[in-house]
Amino acid sequence: MMPAEGTSAAASDPPSQPAPVVPRFPPGTRVQVRDDWPERRGPCHIRTPHYLRGRTGTVQRLLGCFANPEVLAFGRPAPRHELYHVLFEQNPIWNEGHPGDEVLVEIFEHWLEPAEATKEAV
Repeated sequence: MMPAEGTSAAASDPPSQPAPVVPRFPPGTRVQVRDDWPERRGPCHIRTPHYLRGRTGTVQRLLGCFANPEVLAFGRPAPRHELYHVLFEQNPIWNEGHPGDEVLVEIFEHWLEPAEATKEAV
């Protein structure tokens, strides 16, 4: 395609798109939620549910890259982190439910680590 008269080729090119994010944890990856308790170290804002810390789940999909609400809550500029849908079996979490019951939760990447093959939170 030829640029319009009076414009350069660069001006007629479509705006550049950001490079696609290559997720650290692609769909199907088993991950473990960090068993960390930053609220014991001082004031904080945490989006990761307490009942999932130390639990193992399966990444369903990458939702995108967003500013970290744990930092935004204090009115500070926040780094961006990948946000995932992670699926957990319900019964090991609350000791109730039926086979196949599951819990789908949004969790930021900085709360996730590769699951240990031999360790599952009780």
